[in-house]
Amino acid sequence: MLPERLQSILACPICTGELSLSGGGRYMLCRPCGVKFPIREGIPVLLADEAEAVTPGDTGKDDR
Repeated sequence: MLPERLQSILACPICTGELSLSGGGRYMLCRPCGVKFPIREGIPVLLADEAEAVTPGDTGKDDR
């Protein structure tokens, strides 16, 4: 899980929007862009090439 301090300073690399932890801590979600970024080995991979489209099950909450 990412520390709250780190979560609060991360921004979407596409639109600079706010990111939220989701998918049980598996990805960071950007609602304005409608994309999610994977978290691998505890590190958010915030590269536009790694972005995936948000699916209906993505809540924007850490839904563990």
